[in-house]
Formats: sequence, structure tokens, C-alpha cells
Amino acid sequence: MSIIEYQLPILERDTKKEALLMPEKESKPFPKKAAFLFLEDETERYALSHGGEKIGEFVTIMKTFVVYKINYKGEEVCICQAPLGAPAAVSVMEYLIANGVEQIIACGTCGALVELEEHAFIIPTRAVRDEGTSYHYIEAGREIELNKKAVDAISFMMKKNDIHFRYGKVWTTDGFFRETTDMVVKRKKEECIVVDMECSALAAVAEFRGICFGQILFTADTLADGKHDARDWGYSVFSQALQLALEAILCY
Repeated sequence: MSIIEYQLPILERDTKKEALLMPEKESKPFPKKAAFLFLEDETERYALSHGGEKIGEFVTIMKTFVVYKINYKGEEVCICQAPLGAPAAVSVMEYLIANGVEQIIACGTCGALVELEEHAFIIPTRAVRDEGTSYHYIEAGREIELNKKAVDAISFMMKKNDIHFRYGKVWTTDGFFRETTDMVVKRKKEECIVVDMECSALAAVAEFRGICFGQILFTADTLADGKHDARDWGYSVFSQALQLALEAILCY
């Protein structure tokens, strides 16, 4: 039997790659490289203004997530908006992988846990798995390490473009409204510098499916001084962040 049993249901998983419900496959495979973007409508605006071709869509009760193919510096790549939260983001990521995507760069905002200015760029190297989705894919563990090849590709791109960045550990949580004062202190003691809601789960799916995944984060709000400050939610650098994700995907 392929099921790993455990006292707590969240830690039980099946090692089989195939499930009863799998993502729909389109008639033609997608390009192997994809930018998976937590950047709201900036993704569609960019695709439509740069000759993007609609090649697929993932329909949910919330909205339909459209996958576009664009030609970026002579190479065909996918771009797709990513939804908030690990379960939703993983569902769309699975759809991309099922249709031939093998290398993914995700990009989106995060909350600062330490003193970081708004719009500071972070390359996650490890993520604390404080979400449920990753446990359905890989063996239970406190943290997951991000793919070194992807980390190196992103850092190469950042240095090439003279973009200041930091490497760091991210706290990935399901509980947006459970980022309490004491929990923030605890995660900071574990050397987490930012918090997000998807990174560890996306990394786990990539490991399970055998594809290469990396992420670019940039700070939006902050919890660094014991209270929450939304600042400007990082909106002013959405366009730049999208461009950096595309640049990074070419560096694999």
C-alpha cells in the first residue's frame, strides 16, 4: 500500500503520483518555462500588451486563471496569475505542470518580520512549512529547502541587473489572521525574515513532481515592530517584479 499512515490526518499522505482527479490537459503542451505571478491584474495587462496568446485556463468558483504564451527575448514562456493561499496556488501550479511546464519562477509580495524597507527583494532559500498543503505531497518536516538551481538563477539575474536583494528564510502560513505577536517573535527566533502564504507548498509540489521551482519575494506590509503596517502593499513595484520574474526564468 502506498499510503503513509499517521495519528494526525494532516501527516498522512499517499506516495502515488496519480490521483482520482487530475488537472485537465490541453491539446498542445505549454512552454517549459513559466512565470507564476502573485501580482493581481498586472499579469493580464502585461500579457495583452505584449502579444500574449491564450493557451489555457484553469476554472475555479472564484475566477478563471488564464495561461498566456508570450515571446520574451526570443524565447516562448508562459505567464499566469497565481491565486492567494497555498491550496489555490498549488491547484493552478499542478495544472501548469500537467501541461508540460518544467521550470517555474513565482513572484509576489510578503510581509516583513524584521526591519526591511518596503519593496525589498528577497530570494527564499528555506521555508517553514506552517501550512497544510505541502504535507499531502512530501514527508512531514519543519522546513523545506528551495531548489539550488533556481536560487542560483534568480541571484544571477539580480546581480546582472544590479538589483539589491537578500537571501532569507520565509515563514509560510495558512493563518493570515493568526500572525500573533508571540508567533512573530517565535518565527523570528527561527531566523525567518518574511512571511508569505504559498512558498513552502509550491516548493513541495515541485519536489514531488520533479520540476524546478524558485521564488522572488518583495516586501509589502510589515509586522517588524510588533504591530501591523500595511504600507502600500507593494503595488508600486508590481511591474518591475514581473519583469524580474521573466528575466529570471531565462536564466535557468
